[in-house]
Amino acid sequence: MKVIITGAKGMLGQDMVAEFQRRDYEVHAANHKSLDITDIHAVRKVIEALRPDVVVNCAAYTNVDKAESEPEVAMRVNGLGPRNLALACEATGAVLLHISTDYVFDGEKEGPYEIWDTPNPINVYGKSKLWGEKYVRSLMHRYFIVRTSWLFGKGGRNFVTTMLELAKRGEPIRVVDDQWGCPTYTVDLAKACADLLESGCFGIYHVTNQGATTWYEFAKKVFELSHATVMIEPITSSCLCRPAVRPKNSVLEGFPIQESVGYVLRMWQLALGEYLGE
Repeated sequence: MKVIITGAKGMLGQDMVAEFQRRDYEVHAANHKSLDITDIHAVRKVIEALRPDVVVNCAAYTNVDKAESEPEVAMRVNGLGPRNLALACEATGAVLLHISTDYVFDGEKEGPYEIWDTPNPINVYGKSKLWGEKYVRSLMHRYFIVRTSWLFGKGGRNFVTTMLELAKRGEPIRVVDDQWGCPTYTVDLAKACADLLESGCFGIYHVTNQGATTWYEFAKKVFELSHATVMIEPITSSCLCRPAVRPKNSVLEGFPIQESVGYVLRMWQLALGEYLGE
């Protein structure tokens, strides 16, 4: 089985490459230099030449705040990029697995978001990711859209690494305590994505580690497991002057992941413990 993985040098992309290599796939790892997904001609040329069975799209514009001041850049990568991949995959018969986000939702729902809930993004980043989802759904017959959230992993900077860096300064840390979500380990996410592909159960999925928390409680667990002594203060979102508004609730309900691959991901605390222990 031949697979192209875009965004292969990113945090999730690195674990995705490792997971498919472990399964003896013929993996073609593409980064921005080797495949600019915003260039339709380059995308068609690469996919027509390699004729992959699967394309996994981990490439994305992820700077939520900066997207507010450069929406066209975000839309080009997160919207037109998936469109280009979808067109090329559909033309060659390849399956596309596209990584999306919890930020397609507005955060106003009381409970977890189901796959059938209507997206309503409240920032440019979320709008750009939803645009990409719509292109994939309208242009393809065989696809996976995997929404996930609050990623942490070995291959890049993330919330956990930021908290550990701040802890070294020995100063009090203020962390938002009114935004809820599901922390997700990229190793676990990559495995679930590979299992979904092998299941052949196409569609939209919410894939996160089990359990919901706030950024403040997430940070507390990071410091607890890393044995760091830190003064940490919970604050509200209104205390931060950020360009992009975040959803207050972006908890994702995992149905039907178990019905498709036979399991749900482990609790986020267990995944975090493994990550910090490596």
